[in-house]
Amino acid sequence: MIDRRRVVRLALAALPAAILTRAAHAQQAFERFYPFLVDLPGWTGNKPDGLAMQLPGNNNMMTATRQYRREGAKVNAQVITGPAAQGGLAMIQSGMKMETGDAHIAVDTVDGFKLARTFTVHDKSGAIFVGLTDNALFGLEFNGLPEDEAFALARRFDWKAIQAALAK
Repeated sequence: MIDRRRVVRLALAALPAAILTRAAHAQQAFERFYPFLVDLPGWTGNKPDGLAMQLPGNNNMMTATRQYRREGAKVNAQVITGPAAQGGLAMIQSGMKMETGDAHIAVDTVDGFKLARTFTVHDKSGAIFVGLTDNALFGLEFNGLPEDEAFALARRFDWKAIQAALAK
């Protein structure tokens, strides 16, 4: 004869484990941006990674990042939202331009997107920040690359599709 109480106890004991397992496999908020962190021809890309953080006062933050390497050069592509994006967005919004013998910062508009570009000559490093919304940006940090090549890599990422995904 089946002891129904025992079956119910076993089922209830297994329930939290099943719920935790299902929750652990649920997609994290930042994972929806992984498809936009595309493979770059000639580059070895790491597996995308991310972070989502809820801060007091409804200041949520999210990053989705992927690192790439090629013959001593490094590239880090990322989608950033919330307070972490504010530094790059402030640079874009300021319209700041600066030039020295070894470095420069320029703000421009490309394909309808406002962006900021930084570059340091001596180590061929810099960053490109593309404003996607008032609290999100696409960033490409690079080291060991000429500025024009880094910008060409940044354009391989679909800024409009990322912007549309942010609106969802």
